[in-house]
Amino acid sequence: MPTTYAVIAYTCSYPTPLRRHSLISTASSSSTRHRRRLPPRAVSAALPCSLLTANPFLSVMERFFSGHGITKNKGMVEQLQKYGVFKSEKVAEVMETIDRALFVPDGTPAYADNPMPIGYNATISAPHMHAMCLELLENNLQPGMHALDVGSGTGYLTACFAMMVGPQGCAVGVEHIPELAAQSITNIEKSSAAPLLKDGSLSVHVGDGRLGWPDAAPYDAIHVGAAAPEIPKPLIDQLKPGGRMVIPVGNLFQDLRVVDKNADGTIKVRSVTSVRYVPLTSHDAQLQNY
Repeated sequence: MPTTYAVIAYTCSYPTPLRRHSLISTASSSSTRHRRRLPPRAVSAALPCSLLTANPFLSVMERFFSGHGITKNKGMVEQLQKYGVFKSEKVAEVMETIDRALFVPDGTPAYADNPMPIGYNATISAPHMHAMCLELLENNLQPGMHALDVGSGTGYLTACFAMMVGPQGCAVGVEHIPELAAQSITNIEKSSAAPLLKDGSLSVHVGDGRLGWPDAAPYDAIHVGAAAPEIPKPLIDQLKPGGRMVIPVGNLFQDLRVVDKNADGTIKVRSVTSVRYVPLTSHDAQLQNY
């Protein structure tokens, strides 16, 4: 029997995720099972969103999330709902309105539930991660509120934020790769969020997202699309009392964390699930060896 690998899915999470266990490989035979640590190189070589577990529910999810047969944005959203990834009707409405195909590279399967490389050592997260983060932030993305998307990439989630906070609100994307920032503006101009970009309630800026974007602070909602070794203090400072931040934290082992700021300025942090994101780092470090 061939060796199988148990790995945390790359930018993926499911209702029963693997937690902070060592990454291992398991070799099976009719008489014995041997376990050994999976070297970091094997982790990087694992296929995106490949999650092999003994959990039968996850096996079903894995077969579905290959994306076979999904050719329309609405179908992607309906399947995510069907499999219980999220429940919010508002999130469904926004994800149906903003067509993911406009925000992924040409020739890629736009509606497959996988993260995809977008160049410059960056990725766009899998649709289920976008859905999860939108639902976690929904109460802080009401009309008129302010939202910040750190590491905005191709602009997909920034556009979703803008649709939720509306023309009276403010949605800001910060991306430190100028080419990606420019591409995201082009993508948004083709989407249903284009009027919000034109009227200025949606904007994308080139900058170090670890420093936030003070000009539009404080924010009701902050999303970070890359994993920080620790929660950046400038982002906590720019979070409004009553606001919420969703951020992956860690290095090899990462957790998606929800950070709530109380009215008195104190914060409460909880972990939602294990994830695997690209690192939140400097412009030069990200482009190293690119």
